[in-house]
Amino acid sequence: MATPQRRLHSLEGIVAAFALFFVLALTLGFAQAQAPKSQKVVYLRSSAVMVQDAETGEIVIDKNSDAAVPIASITKLMTAMVVLDAGLDLDEEIVLNKEDAVGMKGSRSRLRTGLKIKRGDLMLLALMASENRAATALGRTYPGGIPAFVRAMNEKAAELNMTDSRFVEPSGLSPANVASPRDLVKLVRAAHAYPLIRDYSTRERATVNAFKRPLRFVNTNNLVRNSQWEIELSKTGYISEAGRCLVMQVRLASKDLIVVLLDSWGKQSRIGDANRIRKWLEISMAKSRSI
Repeated sequence: MATPQRRLHSLEGIVAAFALFFVLALTLGFAQAQAPKSQKVVYLRSSAVMVQDAETGEIVIDKNSDAAVPIASITKLMTAMVVLDAGLDLDEEIVLNKEDAVGMKGSRSRLRTGLKIKRGDLMLLALMASENRAATALGRTYPGGIPAFVRAMNEKAAELNMTDSRFVEPSGLSPANVASPRDLVKLVRAAHAYPLIRDYSTRERATVNAFKRPLRFVNTNNLVRNSQWEIELSKTGYISEAGRCLVMQVRLASKDLIVVLLDSWGKQSRIGDANRIRKWLEISMAKSRSI
């Protein structure tokens, strides 16, 4: 005959429940202590991100950093480096032609066929205002034309050990221009070594003369006009396949940082991500100082 189970006294039940909770809490705490420390989380709308300390090489934020994705007009940093490496005359006047508009797939340009403009001004507009026709003209007037220019772009990428990168044209309008955030950190670091690229990419605005009238352009990165930001190099990018992109070398939280934000959804989301990173870093630094 089975012996009936003794019912727990209510006090015994409370003690048992407390003991179980205590054991579970200890187990969870032990597991967290044994697990490797993971990167602190900051919510970003960009799909692929890397933030690196430019001085120490420490990775501050890493999100899909090995994903090779379209980079849009971030391409123009490579375009500028190839032009400068070739030592081409920046004061030489270039006449824009119909070839410079080929492949623009609806992208607008205020630079018209027949306009005569210095190579240096084309580079300024390509970097600051992300002018696609200017970038294409830089490639077209390279010795050997666009094919030689694209070869030089890919050779430069190989020199920088950008193993996930591929370039097919100088403007960034083709989605076949791809790179990973990890590669673009290398690109930004290399581009930062060129004083002219630092200068042109962070200019707030510029005016060029076109057919005897001034054309005014502004920087595509609104943050360069924000006095709270110390930006040493900047480039934005957008095509539908790439989303909103932004790379910068910037002084944040007493550190020189390289910031790469790719495939951000929403018109202002890349700027929002940059501000979220800044706020997160400043809060983290304040907490570390208070410990």
